[in-house]
Amino acid sequence: MQGEFNAIAACLSDPGLAALPLALPYAQKAPPQMHYRLWDKGHLALTDECGIPAAQGPRCEPDVLLVPCLGYTNDGYRLGYGGGYFDRYLAAHPGVTTVGVAWTGSEISAEAFAAEPHDQALTLVLTPMGVVN
Repeated sequence: MQGEFNAIAACLSDPGLAALPLALPYAQKAPPQMHYRLWDKGHLALTDECGIPAAQGPRCEPDVLLVPCLGYTNDGYRLGYGGGYFDRYLAAHPGVTTVGVAWTGSEISAEAFAAEPHDQALTLVLTPMGVVN
């Protein structure tokens, strides 16, 4: 989304990350679900059902996920964009390492955000100012 951290640009510009196998999410609208596809780091000619650029590689299950955060709490809970795609994916893949990516000013107080039963705390949150958690 416009205004979000561009993980693709960061992965391509960092030699260490560029050497790792990378995958991108693919969202389906009906039923609403998300999976990951290996990315060859080439041009993204495909878009998923939500209009987001996607990889054409085979399905895979990454060990570490970058998770976009509209907001986050100090204890690692995230406010997403309302589609529930990451919530469903994380519920189906317990134990995956999750790195929330958020802007520094998007922290939400724990009192203002009531985690719901389906919410799972992120492993850590990364902001331009550093690591939270």
